[in-house]
Amino acid sequence: MSTPYIADPCFLTLGEGFADIVEAAKFSNLTLRYRNDRAAATVGLDGLSDDDWIQHFGHFKPLKDNLPQPLAQRYHGHQFRVYNPEIGDGRGFLFAQMRDDSGRLLDLGTKGSGTTPHSRSGDGRLTLKGGVREILATEMLEALGVNTSKSFSLIETHEELMRGDEPSPTRSSVLTRLSHGHIRIGTFQRLSFIQDNVRLEQLTNYVLTTYFGESSSADSKDNMLKLLDFVTSTTAQLAAETMASGFVHGVLNSDNINVTGESFDYGPWRFLPHFEPEFTAAYFDERGLYAYGRQPQAIQWDLYQLAGAFSALIPEKDLLDIVEQYPKRFEGAMHRALMQRLGVKPKSQAEDGAMLTHLHEFMSRTGAGYAQTFFDWFGGGASRDRAAKSPAQKHYASKAAEGFMNAITSYEVIDAQKLDHPYFKQNAPCTMLIEEVETLWAHIADSDDWQPLYSKIEAIRQMGEALGV
Repeated sequence: MSTPYIADPCFLTLGEGFADIVEAAKFSNLTLRYRNDRAAATVGLDGLSDDDWIQHFGHFKPLKDNLPQPLAQRYHGHQFRVYNPEIGDGRGFLFAQMRDDSGRLLDLGTKGSGTTPHSRSGDGRLTLKGGVREILATEMLEALGVNTSKSFSLIETHEELMRGDEPSPTRSSVLTRLSHGHIRIGTFQRLSFIQDNVRLEQLTNYVLTTYFGESSSADSKDNMLKLLDFVTSTTAQLAAETMASGFVHGVLNSDNINVTGESFDYGPWRFLPHFEPEFTAAYFDERGLYAYGRQPQAIQWDLYQLAGAFSALIPEKDLLDIVEQYPKRFEGAMHRALMQRLGVKPKSQAEDGAMLTHLHEFMSRTGAGYAQTFFDWFGGGASRDRAAKSPAQKHYASKAAEGFMNAITSYEVIDAQKLDHPYFKQNAPCTMLIEEVETLWAHIADSDDWQPLYSKIEAIRQMGEALGV
């Protein structure tokens, strides 16, 4: 049974100074390419007809009792460690807010919906390939248990776009995503930059009560420290889930870090072919700042920027005492995330730590597929026979594997019933490597064949079902 639609446009309670009223681009020719009815059911919108869907998520007719006009949010942020006060929602806006089936407040935000006061020289558009890539990223991450935004809708807009990183002219689209808020670290940085302490305190209270369910106190210092503590935990968890999934976001700038700890906004992402700490996703990340192995440190660096936004009002030591708890919180979250991905019952901290060390040593020394290794050994010793039939079996038989083999085979599966799922009857996992992404796009670009994409989404969701996500 679908959740009732419950509109709650509470962003309006913040008043002026946080966003700009904008209009959506006028698209004359729209084709619905993807609607996420699974996500829509959680907010009571799965019953919309396709025509109504296009009206709301293509022409952006306001939803009932919701925001009367779209809002382009204002924020700043560090981009590759350089502060940029010229950014903000430049090709997207907040379209609606509502409660999901658990009572959480969720946003419907856009990408590719036209220009705003923050567009600078951009056209405010999104390529169709960019929209397809975001669907694939979010579906895969959700299936792997990562706290991610959901790609809600993708509509082709039939404009021709010129881009330097795609063969042009290229096809265009507008994407709508469902997220647990769009308040970024950069949102706080902007208010600090313009020295608007009144709104900084107001935003702190809003986030505490709206997204963390905490009552704010009369002491603004306590509220800011409490919020920083929450964000330290949420971002540590996000970093751990990202690393365990083998995902490389590509641009972990402070304007891309949501304070609720939800990953979002997927551009030059990649999944690891094999364990490689130096693996980067963005061709323009020449220094490897956001390489796979540097992602936890990159997120902590952004967390320091949130602390910096509060530093005019709170002693630095009080802020640093909280942020410097991040490594320990990340370590604990990473341990849990890896054990969950392996589907095994924890033992002692020492034994688990040794096993995970052997795991990383094994993958580093052999070049075994990242996803294949976790697939083969999901369930620990209970998967010994299945792993013996794996395409990666030669790696498991090598001397480099001895430490990991001795350790993992002594672990018990958390839920033996999961191993009976059809997904684990395959000899290879569901993956999302760049070659697969390009092949799926080629079907669309060359012959407008969308079925391979839809079939891949079904396969990804089957994996998520098998993993119990």
